[in-house]
Amino acid sequence: MWSVTSPFTMDVLELTGNELADIVASPSATEELSVAAGVAMVIVDLSTAQANGRFSGGGAVLDTVSLLPCVLAARVSPLAAPPWWELADRCDVLLSPDSADEAEAALFDRGMVAVTDNDIDDLRRNVLGAPLAAVALAMLLRHGSSRSIAEGLQAESTLYSLLQAGPEFARWRVARAKPPRFDEGAAVIVERIGPELQITLARPQVHNALNRRMRDELAEALLVAALDDSVRSVVVDGAGPSFCSGGDLNEFGLFGDPVTSHFTRLSRSPARLLSRVAQRTQVHLHGASMGAGIELPAFASRVTAAADTVMALPELGIGLIPGAGGTVSIPRRIGQHRAAYLALSGCRIDAARALRWGLIDDISETHITETAATEHLGGS
Repeated sequence: MWSVTSPFTMDVLELTGNELADIVASPSATEELSVAAGVAMVIVDLSTAQANGRFSGGGAVLDTVSLLPCVLAARVSPLAAPPWWELADRCDVLLSPDSADEAEAALFDRGMVAVTDNDIDDLRRNVLGAPLAAVALAMLLRHGSSRSIAEGLQAESTLYSLLQAGPEFARWRVARAKPPRFDEGAAVIVERIGPELQITLARPQVHNALNRRMRDELAEALLVAALDDSVRSVVVDGAGPSFCSGGDLNEFGLFGDPVTSHFTRLSRSPARLLSRVAQRTQVHLHGASMGAGIELPAFASRVTAAADTVMALPELGIGLIPGAGGTVSIPRRIGQHRAAYLALSGCRIDAARALRWGLIDDISETHITETAATEHLGGS
């Protein structure tokens, strides 16, 4: 039996579609293809083999695929036979050769990601680096479309808190262990201009890393918009070189206990409040927009990004999953399969790719510069 203290015993299996069909037909499938048995990921090749029909028309075999406690990545051609698509849709990530130029429409519609062998190697390494978090994330995303936003945020927070008590995050904490930062002044600047509420993240010296103070002040600002119907529009941006570089790593792990952390997260949730005012909200991204820096904006009805914007979901690298609402907001914009690839691979995408995927709505010409941000913050 695999031990959480021995992550290097983990395997990635490569199977054909028919080989996977043979395994999932067995009552022991969830034991054989499980992170608990040392199988972190299965890469199933659906690009060339002929379907044997067992994946056609749904049924128990496909239901079993959805329950497998491992990451499922499918290599699939956009021109694959229909039975293969029924299986592919149950997988977590859909990978297509980057040479499939003739299938751009299919790539878009199916949520596929064009990859190279190097990309697949990066995905493999990232999953093997934190197999428990990777499998937990994949299984959470599989059924996300059946949950409401509130249900999704609750499920995400529950799993996030569970992983905070897990061995992968514990290893990261031991290696990281840095004291928290203490800032002067507000972490969020709020200004009311007629019917518009302007919210600016204001920790430019740390690329607007989201700490508890910023979370609380952001929640307070969004609560104003949620309670006051005279606020017709909410505009969110970030001061300094980046919109938001993600959670403040110096505060990670400083919670009292995972259970209290879970209920605090649900009680004071910028994600929940953003979803309430989403139709009135636009967010402007620039620079680093990592982790929470893209999870929260994805709730808004309109997201624009400067050309220099770089987006990523890096949480798996510290043994966690996105915890600022990203497992709810991002799939609603780009679909389950691309959201899973973004989170499981840890890859960085630029504004152009984010626009093609639908993660943002437009690329803007300008953003707040460091100089302008300093003036906005009164020279501090």
